Amino acid sequence: MTLPTLIQAASLIPIVFHPAYEAELPAGHRFPMRKYGRLAEILHARGLVPEGFVTPEPADAALLSGAHKPGYVEAVLALEVPRAIERAIGLPVTEGVAARSRASAGGTLRAARLALAHGLAGSTAGGSHHARRAGGAGFCVFNDVAVAALALRREGAITRALVIDLDVHQGDGTADCLAREPDLFTLSVHCERNYPHDKVPGDLDIGLPDGLGDAEYLAVLEARLPGLIQNFAPDLIFYNAGVDPHRDDRLGRLCLTDDGLRARDRTVVGLARSRGIPLCAVIGGGYGSDVDALAARHALVFEAMAALA
Repeated sequence: MTLPTLIQAASLIPIVFHPAYEAELPAGHRFPMRKYGRLAEILHARGLVPEGFVTPEPADAALLSGAHKPGYVEAVLALEVPRAIERAIGLPVTEGVAARSRASAGGTLRAARLALAHGLAGSTAGGSHHARRAGGAGFCVFNDVAVAALALRREGAITRALVIDLDVHQGDGTADCLAREPDLFTLSVHCERNYPHDKVPGDLDIGLPDGLGDAEYLAVLEARLPGLIQNFAPDLIFYNAGVDPHRDDRLGRLCLTDDGLRARDRTVVGLARSRGIPLCAVIGGGYGSDVDALAARHALVFEAMAALA
């Protein structure tokens, strides 16, 4: 696809970004927070946002409490999270981190609404799938996908949603938040021996062995995704396109290449497009010291949507 063609296609794909997505962390912190701003820069440089990013409204306490216990939401917004939960999150719950978490949840909801209107949309954050109803964990404060799915279902915008979570870690928090919602189906394809150790069963969990490469990984998707999408027939797909299955990821344990991630994203987006199902993409996990490489991997899902729009 030529660059002008890519830009023309991208103009049909709303992409959500908020400056608060990138919060300040203590010097030397292992979470690669800079990747969010760098991703926005890459998408702009590649012509994927010719009309600019969509800026979301941060989620308020009422919206967040649709997925989380109100007491936990209040503690985060008041910056009074118990030390044990803050340790589980792995981030200091400062004003900036709380604002980032509100913006991320609001961003996923905005992207989901845009997907329903336009067919495809994505947020340059989100995928915080370790946040459970009663507290956060694993660098996740609020579960943005659960917040968005429950909000859309409450207001009648959707009846059924499918969460396709291809982050390398099991989506325990999403499974917990949506456990009582049979019409909000959670699929997690992850490295079985990776974090979290106390997994929460979702509707369908596919645990993969360490070291799985491109061909074997894609074969799993091709065997399971088409039938699931066909049989469940969702009104909306939330796609967690975490790039931590990459072979160079610091927290991964799988062995996908850039080409493997690219084929994965095109597979998921292509299945949604071929069936006329709106898809909302969020970026999920990706870890390492090379922020440029991480952000470039995260850009792949937006390129896939542009190519298949």
